[in-house]
Amino acid sequence: MSSDDYLQVNRTNWDSRVPVHLRGYAIEPLLADPDRLSDVVAFDRPLLGDLTGLDVVHLQCHLGTDTLSLARLGGRVTGVDLSGASLAEARSIASRAGAEVDYVESDVYAAPDMLGDHRFDLVYTGIGAICWLPSIRRWAETVARLLRPGGRLVIRDAHPVLLACLAMPVGGEHPDRVQQPGITAPGGSTPALELPYFEQSAPMVWEDEDSYAGEGTIAQPRSMEWNHGLGEIVTAVLDAGMELTSLAEHDSVPWDALPGLMVLDPQTGEHRLRDRPERLPASFSLTARGR
Repeated sequence: MSSDDYLQVNRTNWDSRVPVHLRGYAIEPLLADPDRLSDVVAFDRPLLGDLTGLDVVHLQCHLGTDTLSLARLGGRVTGVDLSGASLAEARSIASRAGAEVDYVESDVYAAPDMLGDHRFDLVYTGIGAICWLPSIRRWAETVARLLRPGGRLVIRDAHPVLLACLAMPVGGEHPDRVQQPGITAPGGSTPALELPYFEQSAPMVWEDEDSYAGEGTIAQPRSMEWNHGLGEIVTAVLDAGMELTSLAEHDSVPWDALPGLMVLDPQTGEHRLRDRPERLPASFSLTARGR
């Protein structure tokens, strides 16, 4: 399969996720409390600050729960997504919440053209987004085009180390376990680097009928993904003319990324390794400023 097919494949995959995610996302609690934020935006809030009066664009917004949360922080928010089925539900959720949010159907790279001359004070990309894009350089160039001079980028996403890992059984004894008894013993499971860390031209093609949120079968299970190394992400941001203002790594992520190895923190909705979480960067936050 050619990587040129990725837009159609991923669009229909995310259309198919909508009925599953409507059951898995915490939509009703969000609607019941006008002051409530999604767990994702609550985690990112220290980086976001007061958005009152700012023009905000949320790329790859899906059902718009995070987009609604950005509006509740005071922003004039536009959500962008390639999935028309997702945006139909996002519009419904915003309407039920009494929030004014604009939604535009577009893939990320086409967003500046679809949005015309509109430029933004903040470009926000929530977690679980950039793995669906084949080129991190094109993503950064797109962000730079969307920002006003001095505007900000805020992104938190899955760490590329996590995305390169699978939960794997340990078959043999490692000699260093004598000195470091925390090393996983034979018979246990551990994160193993089995998938690409650096961006590749060819996508990873998956056939997964289950999703990270909600119960049910995804009617179109095929998707196409790319990992992007942390250095590649930072370099792309700098090469696009933005100024890097912060970079942090976290030991948690908002979904059970390594089933059997992670535990949920009910206070934050975040998952981290049950055993020695300090060994795995699970997500990262990056902020930058346009010039």
